[in-house]
Amino acid sequence: MLHGRYQGVAAGRSASVGSMVRALATPLLTLLVLGMVAGPAFAQGEESGAPASADTGFFDLVRTGGLVGGLIFALSLSMVYLMVEHLLSIRRGTLIPGELAEAVHQHLSERKIEDAKQQCSLQPCFLSNVLASGLSVIELGYKDVEKSMEDTATEQAARMFRKIEYLHLIGTLAPMLGLLGTVWGMITAFMEFEAKANPAVSELAPGIYRALVTTMLGLTVAVPAFASFAIFRNRIDELVAEASLTAEHVFADFRRDQARREQGRAKQERNSERATETPARVQSVAMERGSQT
Repeated sequence: MLHGRYQGVAAGRSASVGSMVRALATPLLTLLVLGMVAGPAFAQGEESGAPASADTGFFDLVRTGGLVGGLIFALSLSMVYLMVEHLLSIRRGTLIPGELAEAVHQHLSERKIEDAKQQCSLQPCFLSNVLASGLSVIELGYKDVEKSMEDTATEQAARMFRKIEYLHLIGTLAPMLGLLGTVWGMITAFMEFEAKANPAVSELAPGIYRALVTTMLGLTVAVPAFASFAIFRNRIDELVAEASLTAEHVFADFRRDQARREQGRAKQERNSERATETPARVQSVAMERGSQT
């Protein structure tokens, strides 16, 4: 049985790794396609021969960055989408609805376990998943309920952390792409020295300008990506702790009732042991007196 459980855990882990790889592959391929499509259009600004210093708008800078600028721009769009999505999903009202905890607590007080399970299924969220896992093993006792809720809370928190990891990925890729554009710009600038013995400064400036532009674009995307990742990570830690505490409060009456029942059973066992020991002692004393006479 344990072997089958371990096999199930291993299969679940492999499935989660596979789904994570597929989830990462989709946005990366999307960014690559966007960069390949948008890059030539952005590169038209460089090939037109117009002085780059006259264009200082954001989209002008992106066009100056060429293909690398197009990739960074695609990353910025993905970053904005993820930030908006996390702002809407990682909220107290979404993860920990107050009326759910009150309703499940009321059903538990009335010993309506099935109604409590149905209430959790009607409001799918972080707290409902934690409470449903505890309700599924409530007949085994509070220790099993607490362990099941802890495991579910850890699993749900890990899923949310994996979602915000994309912001960390964007914050890492953006400056790397900016560095790539910087190196390429410096290469094109120094190629002028190879082609000409004494090139003019105006011939070196475009390559250096593009190099600095891609660096700036990469940092412009990386800074808010890392900042939002840290904010959402702390927010998840706070909400997970609050949800776990709320789940414990929901089962507080059940825990106290079980503790009283266990104390009552222990008291009955002690009384029964004393009741069985008393006749044995009386009989042994009677036997001793009879032998003395």
